[in-house]
Amino acid sequence: MTRQTDVVVIGGGQAGLAAGYHLRRQGVDFVILDAQTTPGGAWQHAWDSLHLFSPAAYSSLPGRPMPVQVGEVYPGAGHVVEYLAAYEQRYHLPVVRPVRARGVHRDGAFLRVESDSGTWRAQAVISATGTWWRPFLPAVPGRADFAGRQLHTVEYRSPAHFAGQRVVVVGGGNSGAQIAADLACNTELTWVTQRPPRFLADDIDGRALFDVATARRRALESGQTDTGGVASLGDIVAVPPVRAARDAGLLKAQPMFTRLTPDGVEWADGTRAEAHAVIWCTGFRPALSHLAPLGLRGPRGHIPTLGTRSVAEPRLHLLGYGDWTGSASATLIGVGHPAREAAQQSAALVR
Repeated sequence: MTRQTDVVVIGGGQAGLAAGYHLRRQGVDFVILDAQTTPGGAWQHAWDSLHLFSPAAYSSLPGRPMPVQVGEVYPGAGHVVEYLAAYEQRYHLPVVRPVRARGVHRDGAFLRVESDSGTWRAQAVISATGTWWRPFLPAVPGRADFAGRQLHTVEYRSPAHFAGQRVVVVGGGNSGAQIAADLACNTELTWVTQRPPRFLADDIDGRALFDVATARRRALESGQTDTGGVASLGDIVAVPPVRAARDAGLLKAQPMFTRLTPDGVEWADGTRAEAHAVIWCTGFRPALSHLAPLGLRGPRGHIPTLGTRSVAEPRLHLLGYGDWTGSASATLIGVGHPAREAAQQSAALVR
């Protein structure tokens, strides 16, 4: 069965919902295809202790402020899921789930979206599938030889599953620091990072980061010198649990090991550490396999874009994958501006 609409949005997480909000305001017909069975996007799969970097007022999608979570300055992942579900209902967004997009194809004047639940033809497609579904694992020697448990950030849930064990956490970003802090008190923790961890100042949270990212976007748009954005400040936001573990001396990073052994890890000088588990907090790659039929991939796997619009296929917009598809577009508060841009340009193709 083939259905037709003006715009298809692929992905029903925060970026897809922000796109839906702006498409509704543009007055076009659209559908949001979500591979998940329930609302909430990737947030519903996060580890138990995960909290936002920002208070609720600075973590909102366009049009609807996030309510304060009682007893919390920084809302937890479960609160975000509830907010996204309510947002979807408030704006009567046409989300169809579970629908997994298999491929986007050119079809004359249309783009054709093939899925496991049928086919949609549209004049524009907004891809908003994010990165959570494509975890990155580095090619470290000996990884296949390690006899313990290996898991990525996406599989981690709670320190209770590792109580009393020797655990190696790999990664010097926010996920690595937060999961290391989560495990610091009831495991024998080894935290390893590619370079010495860079903690942001304790008074910097998502509010300041959004202001910095916005200033960078405006500077670039006006042809001024690149300010460096958030990356110029550091890699790790010192949220309260991270700050507490750091100040207690529990977050002492070791340099990256050179290989895994059957019972642990080994550094270049021959030093070894035994481990029951290795948790790879090593980031993600854009989940873009559904766009492969269009043949748009450029260097480093990215699709070249002008703003959110694909350079080679102007009927396609990419939203929420990182700064290359809009400054701070992978954040709740930051996705609104590029979502408006994608919706306006998509609607212009329909009129």
